[in-house]
Amino acid sequence: MTADTDHAPVILDVAGTTLTAADRRRLAHPLTGGVILFARNWQDRAQLLELTASIKAVRDDLLICVDHEGGRVQRFRTDGFTPLPPMRALGRLWMQGDANQGPGSGAMRATDAATAVGYVLASELRSCGVDFSFAPVLDLDWQGEGEASVSRVIGDRAFHRDPRVVALLAKSVAHGMLQAGMAHCGKHFPGHGFVAADSHTDIPVDRRGLRAILRDDAAPYAWLSNTLAAVMPAHVIYPRVDVRPAGFSRRWLQEILRQRLRFGGAIFSDDLSMEAARRIDGTVVDYATASLAALDAGCDLVLVCNQSLVGEGAAQGRGLDELLEGLDQARVAGRWRPSVESEARRLALLPQTMPHPWDELMLEPAYLRALDTLP
Repeated sequence: MTADTDHAPVILDVAGTTLTAADRRRLAHPLTGGVILFARNWQDRAQLLELTASIKAVRDDLLICVDHEGGRVQRFRTDGFTPLPPMRALGRLWMQGDANQGPGSGAMRATDAATAVGYVLASELRSCGVDFSFAPVLDLDWQGEGEASVSRVIGDRAFHRDPRVVALLAKSVAHGMLQAGMAHCGKHFPGHGFVAADSHTDIPVDRRGLRAILRDDAAPYAWLSNTLAAVMPAHVIYPRVDVRPAGFSRRWLQEILRQRLRFGGAIFSDDLSMEAARRIDGTVVDYATASLAALDAGCDLVLVCNQSLVGEGAAQGRGLDELLEGLDQARVAGRWRPSVESEARRLALLPQTMPHPWDELMLEPAYLRALDTLP
């Protein structure tokens, strides 16, 4: 990486279970900082280990990511991977007291179980060469108290309605992940649980004021500002705070998250291919424009998913090529300045320890204890 391109902000996807020539070319681009994997990239553990090794062979500093939370958002489910519960199960365990153990016993069992979830999640992924998971979810489980009966996109991915419970369970999951040598990402700042619309297909709007949002949905981010390694903002518009979605808002990311809440970790954009990210100020934009807007707002890294499959033949994945070319042109023209600080935050997310090979992990005492503690 040259001095002129010392910031690799793009996290992109690859087409299948092995790398194509186009995948390798994009991964080798100096503006590419990592790759996000999906269920289509999975066949079995041996194949996944080969895929991740081939990615690292292109560039060993690439951050290999996945959305692997548990419940309905778990990309790898077979060939030995442990089916993890939805996070709401941990919130319910918190509320289950034990008369013999006294008040608070449910909370203690829940935090222990949450640490076990984080450890199992991260240690299994790391054994297959995955560096990082976009977990845990910090959104509140409103369940009928928000605009609709339940958020379609969040639902049982949320721990609880009470932000204090969410903060402590999320901290416990993060602790388990860190024990396995994996960083973590709280999402979706400042909160996606109150709105019914799914930002993958719609543009959600949360009409509450800043005071209400900070008191409830954003409270876990304030309490965990010294804990979280990374944060992902929501593709939600909060018009009483800013007309732009949080992921494109300097007010949300710089004034509130960085300055007011004093968060110092990495900020990822959510997927810029989602419907709520394709329009800025009412105008449909391309991926390069959306990425520049997210970076200017305060994101360190921009995530673009499922574009390697778009198009046919030589045109397949053209959106990713145009994104990388557009960012490079913006850099040369001075419309975007790479950030050494952002690059340091990206590199800090890479694991610093060696993982257990799978067969060794299956016999590791801490892993076995964690399995026994899962809810």
